[in-house]
Amino acid sequence: MRAAVARRVASGGSEHKASPDIRRTTNQSREKQVAAQRIASDLLERLTTLIDLGLGYLALDRGTPTLSSGELQRLRLATQLASQLFGVIYVLDEPSAGLHPADGEALFSALQRLKAAGNSLFVVEHDLEMMRRADWLVDVGPAAGTAGGQVVYSGPPAGLADIEESQTRLHLFGDYRPAPRSKRTPADWLRLENVTRNNLHDLGVAFPLGCFTTVTGISGSGKSSLVSQALPELVAEWLGRPIAAETDEERDPLLDGEDIPTGGEITAGMERIRRLVRVDQKPIGRTPRSNLATYTGLFDHVRKLFAETPTARRRRYDAGRFSFNVAKGRCPTCEGEGFVSVELLFMPSVYAPCSTCGGTRYNPETLEIEWRGKNISDVLQMTVDSACAFFADEPQIMRALTVLKDIGLGYLRLGQPATELSGGEAQRIKLATELQRAQRGETLYILDEPTTGLHSTDSDRLLIQLQGLVDAGNTVIVVEHDMRVAAQSDWVIDMGPGAGEEGGKLVVSGTPEDVVRRGKTSSFTSKYLKACLS
Repeated sequence: MRAAVARRVASGGSEHKASPDIRRTTNQSREKQVAAQRIASDLLERLTTLIDLGLGYLALDRGTPTLSSGELQRLRLATQLASQLFGVIYVLDEPSAGLHPADGEALFSALQRLKAAGNSLFVVEHDLEMMRRADWLVDVGPAAGTAGGQVVYSGPPAGLADIEESQTRLHLFGDYRPAPRSKRTPADWLRLENVTRNNLHDLGVAFPLGCFTTVTGISGSGKSSLVSQALPELVAEWLGRPIAAETDEERDPLLDGEDIPTGGEITAGMERIRRLVRVDQKPIGRTPRSNLATYTGLFDHVRKLFAETPTARRRRYDAGRFSFNVAKGRCPTCEGEGFVSVELLFMPSVYAPCSTCGGTRYNPETLEIEWRGKNISDVLQMTVDSACAFFADEPQIMRALTVLKDIGLGYLRLGQPATELSGGEAQRIKLATELQRAQRGETLYILDEPTTGLHSTDSDRLLIQLQGLVDAGNTVIVVEHDMRVAAQSDWVIDMGPGAGEEGGKLVVSGTPEDVVRRGKTSSFTSKYLKACLS
């Protein structure tokens, strides 16, 4: 306190020698009340910002490592709002990802406050409403991968309507209309009773079988607790194949901590489910040795093609020779990884291309074997789109490539390491692998926010594949914030009404039209779904 007084006097203030020492005053003294009001005011201002950004359901002692990327980004945004800086450029990468449209409204208000304070905001977004509200729009494309990388348009949002080659234009101005689809009739109902998990308490819910169901609700309402945790655990237990506990490497840091058991039971519908498939956004591999080609299984067929060439047969090379995981064909220096680690003192290690193989992963003898003028390393460098043309008359390989292309992954390289894939790309690769299999029906597919990070065009491609699974006699249940997906569903289950302990209840369920009609006063989803249906 003496230092504070000294600073005040040095700046021209009074010493206030006769004033009482606040530390020795009573708890209800005027001095302590003023000090408490000042502290409480600052606290309320910061907490109000967090609530406005849709983070009111988070506990104050929640560790930052357990926050999702969207929650962490909004938390950082709240910090910047409190800093009162101006003249700053803020760069945000998909801030609305994983947010319900109602939470998106609060996010937009926060961004407007930053702009009004004299700052500039550069935002990467797929959310159509955020695009419409932007002052300036830059559309990059026209497609993905090698067919993209160009600025298709730069200017006010309204001007994009005149750019024919823009795929964004079709969705932004309502020119795109999905093909009409009649609503399916449930073959039966999967009924869960007394479900207890996180903020779900003795919940009863029914999912239509043989239909496409979307579970909606604001962030923290209990959607993932129900669909991604309770539902698969109860179904897997009934099928006699309990979900195995994750290893330390596989464990999602968002769910790290003590495993919470799921309470509840399935009372009907399991006689129509033979198999459970969860398609999540976890990596398809933890090391660069795992890639798109190896995960989908198409690389096995590619290696067999190379092993059947005349030169390979003459040298007695089998399919294993063309695997970068087998010593006989791979580069001995990098052991098939294509790069080597360079150790640095007092700094993290860096990786450099292998000086022996030049990043090809294979030894010279293996690279001498060619199929239609390409060696095995050349094939791994191909994109899915180019590989479709190269292997056009190879049905076993084309089965995987066609699905990958249809699902919007034509720009990925066949040898693209798993460590370079986003969560959304990993999820679609898993789905593509599943779609290759012969469909026998009566399978339950569960996906948590499959359209996160996807352009509307890619979302439509994904939706076509999911609808195809249902047409084949399966059941698909997704957690989604995209109202376009909910509008094309057979059934919608809206969770809420709030977040955290104010959520965890079934607000309304029915066809999209039923949810709009019956959820006018109780559902946050209703008005956004209505706008999409209209």
